[in-house]
Amino acid sequence: MLSHEKIWGAIDRLAEQHQLTASGLARRAGLDPTSFNKSKRTGPDGRQRWPSTESIAKVLEATGASIDQFMSFFGTGSSGNGMGESGMGESGVAAPAGNIPLLGFAQAGAGGFFDDGGFPAGQGWDVVEFPASPSRSPHVYALEVQGDSMMPLYRDGDVLIVEPGAQVRRGDRVAVKTRDGEVMAKILGRHSARSIDLLSLNPEHANRSLDMSEVDWIARIIWASQ
Repeated sequence: MLSHEKIWGAIDRLAEQHQLTASGLARRAGLDPTSFNKSKRTGPDGRQRWPSTESIAKVLEATGASIDQFMSFFGTGSSGNGMGESGMGESGVAAPAGNIPLLGFAQAGAGGFFDDGGFPAGQGWDVVEFPASPSRSPHVYALEVQGDSMMPLYRDGDVLIVEPGAQVRRGDRVAVKTRDGEVMAKILGRHSARSIDLLSLNPEHANRSLDMSEVDWIARIIWASQ
């Protein structure tokens, strides 16, 4: 059942997934930065205030989230790092259904497993099964984290579900493959037609700035297992 608490909670969790405060989410959506403040959720007379459908539409457009993704936050918890214990993902998306291709990061950098657009191709892929989902892109695949370079967010053995071709925005968690064969998971910073800034998940590893000519492909991380 839709409730005042659940819909505001979903907005808060959407903000968390994009590493924003409620005010930052409102600002990104072109709204008054105080629109989602907790003090605005109840009127002076104690009556509940609900976000407008226009505000929600603007938030979804600003973050690239679908209404299904937004609704998946209702009644779910948050671990504070973008991955709930129930298996909800980077955008609150339930894991894609059925078997999808699986590859280790080291293999992904070796070449021969992707086409020019970063979509799965060739032979040698393993498969991994995920729970049912109302919708699923036919292009999603899984990358298995190897090593500790993505700690503390992603650990050795974690599985990341990525969607090549999906629109990426500043603040999204992304997998990137360089033309030199390096594969990494980062947070997308500034993104222009000529270059991208990639923020490191591990404070012991430096942020990266790459010319787009150095980038083979970039894919949005939509789900992660723990």
